[in-house]
Amino acid sequence: MIDGYLGVDIGSISTKAVIIDDKNNIVAQEYIWTEGNPIEASKHVIKCLKNQIKDKNIDVKSVGTTGSARNLIGSMLLANVVKNEITAHAIGTLSIFPKTRTIFEIGGQDSKIIIIENGIVIDYAMNTLCAAGTGAFLGSQARRLGLNVEEFGDIALKSNNPTKIAARCTVFAESDLVHKAQIGYKKEDIIAGLCMAVVSNYLNNVGKGKNIKPPIVFQGGVSKNVGVIKAFEVATSEKIYVDKNAHLMGALGVAILSKKGEQRQKFNFDVSEMNFNTKGIECEKCANRCEIVCFYKEGKLIDAWGNRCERGFKIS
Repeated sequence: MIDGYLGVDIGSISTKAVIIDDKNNIVAQEYIWTEGNPIEASKHVIKCLKNQIKDKNIDVKSVGTTGSARNLIGSMLLANVVKNEITAHAIGTLSIFPKTRTIFEIGGQDSKIIIIENGIVIDYAMNTLCAAGTGAFLGSQARRLGLNVEEFGDIALKSNNPTKIAARCTVFAESDLVHKAQIGYKKEDIIAGLCMAVVSNYLNNVGKGKNIKPPIVFQGGVSKNVGVIKAFEVATSEKIYVDKNAHLMGALGVAILSKKGEQRQKFNFDVSEMNFNTKGIECEKCANRCEIVCFYKEGKLIDAWGNRCERGFKIS
């Protein structure tokens, strides 16, 4: 029997999950859209992973969660480790590129930069206020041009003269893109210009004031876009490293952390068949009147959060 460790990264756009072995090799993986329902998305990836390992003689010993819904899904999966995205992404990246000093990460709706020295995170920044320059931004521009976003990178590489696109704001970028198309700019030049604009927006906002040093690793869903990779290399004059599992780094990192964590227990895949739901209530036990989220499994309250005193957790 092989010991396995589960990591789940539940983001606003996508949910990622991996099972690793003792050597941090990924033995099963799944990536789906969250679609505004992290509970159902997590149940789905768990079911998929169960099917992937059913003939591999793997015994999952622990669970870690990260991402925007990490606390919710951590309660659902009885995770022994619940970690923020910065830590999870850093650990996952360092397991593959141990000399990493800078991590660029661009996801569906947010982006981040992580600065590392001697294997330790010393600085970071996140952009969660505006979708300009994220995967959602690129997806909307692709649809406007009648393309699949997966085609963007290869088309961008055909350009010898990228068009300058104002991408500080999604609305301005769309107006500029339409204008450039109407006056006759080539599609490949517009797309290459969008990739350059994404990089410029990222470096001037998320990366502003950061001491960016090589080796630089790029990850997140947008790292699959070769046009954006090239734009980063032009802007930084450095080689940009991208792993084939760049979109899974958060899940990989938290799986590694769960393996190192205490209070391990065998994971029950039957959780994918159980009923979970949440209910928001206002606590009336003191003047704070906290807004509390109650979490139920099969109709039984198993956790609650949002209160500023211990009385809120006793609500049934």
